[in-house]
Amino acid sequence: METVTPNLVLPRAAGAAIERAALISPVVVLLGARQTGKTTLLRSLPLLEGRPYLTLDDFDLRVQAEAEPEAVVARSFSMVLDEVQRARDLLIAVKRAVDADPAHTPGRFMLTGSANLLMLEQVGETLAGRAVYVTLWPFTRRERLGLGRAGAWSELLAAPFSRWREVLDAQVVPAEDWRAAAVLGGLPVPSHRLVSADDRALWFSGYVQTYLERDLQALRAVENLADFRRLMRAACLRIGNLVNQTELGRDVGIAQPQVHRFLNLMEASYQAVRLPPYAVNRTLRLIKSPKLYWSDTGLALFLAGESEPRGAHLENLVLTDLLAWRDLQARRPEVLYWRTATGIEVDFVIETPDRLLPIEIKAASRVTTTDAKGLEAFLDEYPDLVDGALLLHGGDDVFPLTRRVLAVPWWKVI
Repeated sequence: METVTPNLVLPRAAGAAIERAALISPVVVLLGARQTGKTTLLRSLPLLEGRPYLTLDDFDLRVQAEAEPEAVVARSFSMVLDEVQRARDLLIAVKRAVDADPAHTPGRFMLTGSANLLMLEQVGETLAGRAVYVTLWPFTRRERLGLGRAGAWSELLAAPFSRWREVLDAQVVPAEDWRAAAVLGGLPVPSHRLVSADDRALWFSGYVQTYLERDLQALRAVENLADFRRLMRAACLRIGNLVNQTELGRDVGIAQPQVHRFLNLMEASYQAVRLPPYAVNRTLRLIKSPKLYWSDTGLALFLAGESEPRGAHLENLVLTDLLAWRDLQARRPEVLYWRTATGIEVDFVIETPDRLLPIEIKAASRVTTTDAKGLEAFLDEYPDLVDGALLLHGGDDVFPLTRRVLAVPWWKVI
């Protein structure tokens, strides 16, 4: 039985969240797509040193977990259980062990999963009231740079619009071409360890094959892998677009109910991201369909067969940073988009109980007041909830684009 041994890795923002959760909850569940670094992160945490580490990727252990889950949990008072979604009744055994402990010892079980246990129909136990869930997204840009955090969203939300320029001037981060960042993505191996494009393509090929042939089959959810892979490609070609399941099904050649089920599975396994709309309807008629993104831009480019990133990939880069930041907040804000029936749009809206922060993304290195049209419309519509807006662009200068919109290089924020 293997044990956890801390090692030196790039720091992750989720590490502090795991340590906080382990102080208050008997179970901490670390979720995220395969190869986002869940195991590496747990092995780097001193609080888990010496604990038994059991992975359900091990065939013999998985057989035992399916037949005698309580025997697996009884191996040690505290442990790390990896890929728990692969054994249906293991979470029930963890729940019973927690309930049998009068002290409800905090941090006793550390679980990981490559699928969202809260979305999987075949997982009947969610450990409600006994677990804190932490999501590990692919590397943020600042994690890839060794800074161990997401972008400057908290700092911007804590400051009035008049101080945003000062806040951003204090951010010491290097400039970067967004196209290069999109190609790298944030999965640790291709973005941090592999140098050549050929090596990354080979790695992505193996990743997709593993995802299709092992992870999805473990979830017993896909009968036709060829259909599923074609839908993945179609989804990656539509990054940043509204989700139209009928159109997707027509293009791929599968029925709309199947598209619906496959998209749910992509989302549950942390591949696809469906971004909901900002739903407060005041005077404008708003679009209600979600927008479609992918969890990693490098993987999305590979799946789509695209060699050159598009502006939508810069949007996707910003979104994954926002999601990584959002999921680590004690009071989790919402990340949404806004669009009217007439086509006026804001790419992202951060919603907190006290404030809204609208964000527009433009890949061009030069922007004009015309690019702020959607932001100005949003500011006019919700003047009591927002005092300024952010336009992220592909250039190098910070400057006021209008009296209520600050133009900022994308790399200054994420």
